[in-house]
Amino acid sequence: MNIQTMLLNGTEYNIRKLLGKGKGGYSYLADDGSREYVLKQIHHEPCDYYQFGNKIEAELHDYERLKKIGIRMPKLIDVDRDKERILKEYIAGDTVYQLVLEDRMSPAYVEHVRQMCALLYDAHLNIDYFPTNFVAQNGELFYIDYECNNYMDEWNFENWGIKYWSKTPEFLQYVKEH
Repeated sequence: MNIQTMLLNGTEYNIRKLLGKGKGGYSYLADDGSREYVLKQIHHEPCDYYQFGNKIEAELHDYERLKKIGIRMPKLIDVDRDKERILKEYIAGDTVYQLVLEDRMSPAYVEHVRQMCALLYDAHLNIDYFPTNFVAQNGELFYIDYECNNYMDEWNFENWGIKYWSKTPEFLQYVKEH
């Protein structure tokens, strides 16, 4: 399906390209003729390893929780609850996934995510630490998703996320399968 434009609360956005598909939606690089954004369209495709309630409300709730504790992420600009679309700031840069794949990963970014973890763990939260959810821009690391969950040791950065932040067997297996 080739989407050229999408409406969000009556404003038309040009869809430039698909940035990625996640558990909860499709994220597109979009513009309004003067500025770039990420326009996320919630989807209802099945996900065998994750249970959702109301996805749009969960996104908004998670954004507020992460914003409150100071996680560096794109600003939420607008939401269209009826069409289940979210407009957020576009953070240009390479994902941690790209950096690892291309042997350009800086150890400083691991330290940045550990600083995020200190804030998250104090708030009893985990985020999705998979490296496609992080963008490096001007030496800073941004979490570009809004998903967060109640803290569980099994899904923290040290026990799960770190496995994908270098060319580990888990990372290489993911690359091979995708």
